[in-house]
Amino acid sequence: MKTYRTAIIGCGRRAYGYANAYRLISNAKLVACSNKSDLSRRRKFANTYNTASYSSAKRMIEKEKPDLVHLVTMPDQSLNLLRMVSELGVPACLVEKPIAYGVRDWQQLCELEEKSTTKFGVSKQFRWHPRLLECRKVLQSGQLGRLKWLNISARMNLSAQGTHMIDWAMFLNNDSPVSQVFGNVGGVKPMDSSYSSPAYGIAEIVFANGIRGFWHSGTSAPMVIKDPTIYKYTHIMACAELGQVSFEEFGRWLIQSPLESRGGQISDGDRNSYNDIAQAGLIKAMLDWIENDQ
Repeated sequence: MKTYRTAIIGCGRRAYGYANAYRLISNAKLVACSNKSDLSRRRKFANTYNTASYSSAKRMIEKEKPDLVHLVTMPDQSLNLLRMVSELGVPACLVEKPIAYGVRDWQQLCELEEKSTTKFGVSKQFRWHPRLLECRKVLQSGQLGRLKWLNISARMNLSAQGTHMIDWAMFLNNDSPVSQVFGNVGGVKPMDSSYSSPAYGIAEIVFANGIRGFWHSGTSAPMVIKDPTIYKYTHIMACAELGQVSFEEFGRWLIQSPLESRGGQISDGDRNSYNDIAQAGLIKAMLDWIENDQ
C-alpha cells in the first residue's frame, strides 16, 4: 500500500487539528510544514510532529513533492497559494474555509479550476463527525418521515462560520443544493477584517428539493450554550414529520423519534476525539480522490 506524503502551509492553532488527525490515518505521513512570518511558530510545530520545516512554501513543495498540501492560512492569502500549488503540479490541496476572500477571488478561482489538474477541496470535516453522522443516518433511514424544515445559526459571521453551517444543512438534506435565498445583511465593520463579511445575516433558504430553512449568522443569532466564547455558538436542527435531530459542536446533540430519544452533552474530551475522527475522515476522502479519482 502506498504511503502518501503530505505537507502543511501555515502553522497556527488550526494546523494542529490537521496534524493530530494523522494518528488515525495509516496510508499517509505529514512530512513537512511551512510558515513564512513566524519562525518560532514553525519550529514549535515541526518539533511537535517531527516534520521538516521551511520558510518558503514553494521550496517545501519543490523538495518534498507532497501528494496533498494542507493550506491553513488566512483567507486573503488563499488565492495566490492555490495558484502556486497548482503551478507546481501538486495532485491535491485541502484549503481552510472560506476558499475565496471576495467576489474577485472567487472569479479568479473559477478560472483556475478550469485549467488546473490539482484536486481542490475545502475543509468541511464535520461530514465525518460521529454525532452529525448519526443525525444524518436517522433522517435518511425514513424513521422520522419526510424532512420538513432546517434551522441553522452561528454567532460568528458568514465567512467565519456561515460556510460550515450551510454545509451542515446540505449534509442533512441529502446534499440538495441551495436554489433560492431571501435575506438581509447588516454591519460593515467586519468587511475589512480577515474574514470579510457583513456582521449579521438572516435568510430564508430554499433547497432544490423544496425543503426550506432559516439561516442566522452574527452576534444577533441565538446563544445556545452558557459560554461567552463566540465561536462556540453553532447549532442546527432538522425537523421532520415524526421527529427531529439537532447538533451543536460545543453543546448538545439530540435525536427524537417515535421509537427513541437519545443524545446528550458533548464533553471537551469527546469533542477533541470527534474532531480528530472528522478531520481524518476528510483527509482519507482526499487521498481516495487522488487514488481513485472519486
